[in-house]
Amino acid sequence: MIAALRGTVQEKSLEEAIIDVGGVGYRVFFSSLTLGRLPPEGEPVQVRVRTVVREDAFELFGFLSRPEEELFLLLNSVSHVGPRLALAVLSGMEVPELVAALGRGEVSRLTKIHGVGKKTAERLVLELKDKVKTLHLEQVATQATSAAPVAGHMADLVSALVNLGYKQPQAEKAAESAGERLGGEAAFQALLREALKVLRTSA
Repeated sequence: MIAALRGTVQEKSLEEAIIDVGGVGYRVFFSSLTLGRLPPEGEPVQVRVRTVVREDAFELFGFLSRPEEELFLLLNSVSHVGPRLALAVLSGMEVPELVAALGRGEVSRLTKIHGVGKKTAERLVLELKDKVKTLHLEQVATQATSAAPVAGHMADLVSALVNLGYKQPQAEKAAESAGERLGGEAAFQALLREALKVLRTSA
């Protein structure tokens, strides 16, 4: 089974991207949040992949982080939740927020995600409330409170760094590092200065 792809972003659409690896184009489905973080077309990319094989289809689902992939697998393990619905859930909330919502049993919050009704939300909570406290997701969940306020800042920060000429992966790594150093209460300008400092140091 395919576990990872390293290549070039050939095309992007609303639900998927085509990753060119040595002249072979792989169609990979992503959450909308992850699609927004992929590099522009023509830029290099490396993604984690889960292969789903059915009688009528052979589909690849991609992720930019291990926690996102692990959460996808947990969501997909819930009864009546297939890979497409699991991606829809991941599209509706950042990973730390989703882990926290599941852990706290916030059914009403989960129903705000497109495609998730009350019964599905109740199943997600029932089957995953304890499971999200395991694996590598536990650390992610503890960061939810501080991560949520700066989610918008992080997206803006990555965009600003890309506009300054840095590659998307560089920008994301520097933004993450700046967020870890300054914490969740940092203002955008402070985060930008710290990210630029990180990039200059690593150059």
